[in-house]
Amino acid sequence: MKDADGTGREVPRSDSPDEAPAERLSSAGAVAPAGEAAVSASSPAPAHSTNTTPRARVEPPPPPPPPSRPSPPSRRRSLGERLREPEERSVSLPAAAVRSRTRRDFLLFGAGALAAAGGLWWLLPDETRAHHLTPALRERIDSLHARVGATSERREKFLDRALTFDDDVAEALYSRDRSVRTYSRSQTTPLRNNYNGATPGPSYIAGWSLTVTGLASDRTERLSLPDLLRRFPRRDQVTRLCCVEGWSAVAWWGGLRFGDFLHAYPPAAGARWVKLESAVNLDGAGRPDPYYVSIDLDTARHPQTLLATHFSGKPLPVEHGAPLRLLAPMKLGLKNIKAITSIEFSDEEPEDYWNERGYSKYDGL
Repeated sequence: MKDADGTGREVPRSDSPDEAPAERLSSAGAVAPAGEAAVSASSPAPAHSTNTTPRARVEPPPPPPPPSRPSPPSRRRSLGERLREPEERSVSLPAAAVRSRTRRDFLLFGAGALAAAGGLWWLLPDETRAHHLTPALRERIDSLHARVGATSERREKFLDRALTFDDDVAEALYSRDRSVRTYSRSQTTPLRNNYNGATPGPSYIAGWSLTVTGLASDRTERLSLPDLLRRFPRRDQVTRLCCVEGWSAVAWWGGLRFGDFLHAYPPAAGARWVKLESAVNLDGAGRPDPYYVSIDLDTARHPQTLLATHFSGKPLPVEHGAPLRLLAPMKLGLKNIKAITSIEFSDEEPEDYWNERGYSKYDGL
């Protein structure tokens, strides 16, 4: 099939879709004049043409792929695999290096052993050192200690400081608002007779009296057991008594609160300490051996500190300190003096029986 152009000539018409007629709409939407080829959208527009071709859209580059994660292990390692020690590797050293290390280790070990032995010897009591070495050798060793400054005076200070370390901790943790544990009467356990010497006979009880000095009134008070029982209400408590020897017992105690006693007989101004003494105490051979302890007034004022008069609901027996003993469950048993005969208040810390024999002084739990 043929069409005629404007001149009467016949031009062949192609049936192919790739060939467009002259008057077909261009991609810009305008009619192209006859004889001119339509401008393709992908071809640049001529400089004299008024038609504009849209620019091709520039796509941004695709984002980089996320880093690949290591795939989880197919199974967890067993406990045996995790605890398995790495394989040992052999290391070869020259013989000279091995000999050098061996000599060095031997010398270091020997020096450490000598220093430890010297320190232990320095800390031993004089009686123990005199028992194991001759006077000449002991004097030579003591002379070496003195040359490095390890004198007997420094030894005593060091030992005293070591003994008082636990006292410092116990005193820092003490609080009048914190009570020791209490128990029911059914939880009591047997309490042994633990006099440090022989148990005194009961003959002293008939003429017993309590002497009190260092009072604000500047008087010396002498009180009998009936005086104490009439004036002060009885308090009962079941607490544990702990001994420095490592044993303890739960007991039912009764008596007057030390705090009530201090209110009735106030100490002199500035007093901070209490000395309690038992003049009827005996040593192991049955000879008089007065026993005395010191406690601070804060401990005396604690609600659980008693001047005990009863044990298991009955008057105190002789083996537990009749007729009056101290019960301070926040202190070790050696502070819980039996058979008290005198109480003295002071502004300076008084002497203490076991402290003079090498034990600590505060003895708090």
